[in-house]
Amino acid sequence: MSHHKKEMKANDSIEELKHANDRRIEELLKISNRYVRTQRHLEENSDIARLDQIKHSFRIQGEREARMENLKNIIAYGKHEHVDEAENLKRNLEFTDHYLQHHGAHMDESTLQSTREKQEHRKEQLDFLNNQ
Repeated sequence: MSHHKKEMKANDSIEELKHANDRRIEELLKISNRYVRTQRHLEENSDIARLDQIKHSFRIQGEREARMENLKNIIAYGKHEHVDEAENLKRNLEFTDHYLQHHGAHMDESTLQSTREKQEHRKEQLDFLNNQ
């Protein structure tokens, strides 16, 4: 490959990285804005909100913090933060358990059974990860 073609390819890669980082920065700003609005809402309305609503908001805020940190690491250092698969499984288990408690009676039998099977599979995966 000629020197000129290598230089053009390098320039293309730099441009692609710039565009990707532009998108990441936009996403970081959107998440940050949502985070700030939710924090303000929590501060102003925590005395009238139900406990489950507050817990849900804090869980969402934690997820937003993790996403913002991951985007920051990608932009600044070019690498993703380590994904905690066990934590993702725990979060999905909790969310689905909560969903089943409130909506299980209204679900069709096939969907309910499939969801319960997925929950069992998640529990098995979590046990496996915790025993490694």
